[in-house]
Amino acid sequence: MRIVIQRVAHASVTIDGQRKASIGQGMLVLLGIEEADGEEDIDWLCKKTAALRIFDDENGVMNRSILDAGGDILVVSQFTLMASYKKGNRPSYIRAAGHATAVPLYESFCRKMGEALGRPVQTGEFGADMKVELLNDGPVTICMDTKNKE
Repeated sequence: MRIVIQRVAHASVTIDGQRKASIGQGMLVLLGIEEADGEEDIDWLCKKTAALRIFDDENGVMNRSILDAGGDILVVSQFTLMASYKKGNRPSYIRAAGHATAVPLYESFCRKMGEALGRPVQTGEFGADMKVELLNDGPVTICMDTKNKE
């Protein structure tokens, strides 16, 4: 399981011209899932994300978590994070989980991330053609992969 976290001043998801979700200060989390992923990957990522100190304290030092900062989280599924680009120039997405695996894990991730945050997270729509708009704050962008925990 891979995520890309972007600290944002604001972010939103629009589907078919309709705004589905939006947040102010917080994190945009792009989530990629592969067939081998499971609940233990979700637990690790949610715990790590909630505790990640990427928000400025009173001295302008990144020393506060999303919990400390009181920010929101927007989670967007993104199968392209699982792209393989080793051969040729057209990425392969064979490592990305199919709907039967990915949808329940995506929903579980969103639920557990909301539990860690103490309130529901905003979400995109799994499998939809989404327009994601954000203002990256910093910029701060962190990539995590559960295959690289150690």
